[in-house]
Amino acid sequence: MTADAPEPPDTAKEAPEMIWLRDEPSASRSAHTRAEIAAAAMQIADAEGFDAVSMRRVAQELGAGTMTLYNYVRNKDELVTLMANAVVGELLVATEDLTAAGWRENLRRLAVRTRETFRRHRWALDRLDPGHPVPNGLLVFEQRLRACASLEISADDKFELIALLEDYVFGFSVREAREIAEQERGWTPEVLKFLKIQLENEELVEFRNLLGEDVEAGFDYAGRLFLDDRRFERGLDRLLDGIEVDLGR
Repeated sequence: MTADAPEPPDTAKEAPEMIWLRDEPSASRSAHTRAEIAAAAMQIADAEGFDAVSMRRVAQELGAGTMTLYNYVRNKDELVTLMANAVVGELLVATEDLTAAGWRENLRRLAVRTRETFRRHRWALDRLDPGHPVPNGLLVFEQRLRACASLEISADDKFELIALLEDYVFGFSVREAREIAEQERGWTPEVLKFLKIQLENEELVEFRNLLGEDVEAGFDYAGRLFLDDRRFERGLDRLLDGIEVDLGR
């Protein structure tokens, strides 16, 4: 006799209600706002790192009891969502700034603004979850569409253009944050030993030529190249140059 097949797992469990679908407590009945809570959490993350952020720590920053905070956010996930919305809000520029210039300057301004935001909040680079949309995220994409509204190209091409610039900015910011963290940690003797051994590989001729005889000094030199403050905008201009040429074909 054949046993009944097991029930398939329930993959459609009800997701928790998004914080954005709940009304914020009215100002007349509450001591704090979502914006104030997000600002307090971001201040902690900027100064002490993301891991220092907790419901208790944010409540202390606001001068409130921990249980009081739960009247505004139900858990840390919602707190992080508020933080993400606040960070993304810093990507926005004044609307009038997107009407006084052409598409290239518009997109350049938005790209620079995004990189500057990630430099202030490096912890946000791995905390912005596209699976948890935030209101400011929609406004940011709206601004990017407006930035290139004057271009007579298809919607598909506009999306690809925006995504290309976002890929550059985000990729550069992640690499920059990692390089800064690496330089702050410094080189351990074990790592230096490993690098010296690896550079004896005959296939690494150009790498050795770049670094020179002093491996530690060579990697310090490479680190300075990575963190050259003008490198982001040089790369951005080269990318925009290529886009402009492509659009003119």
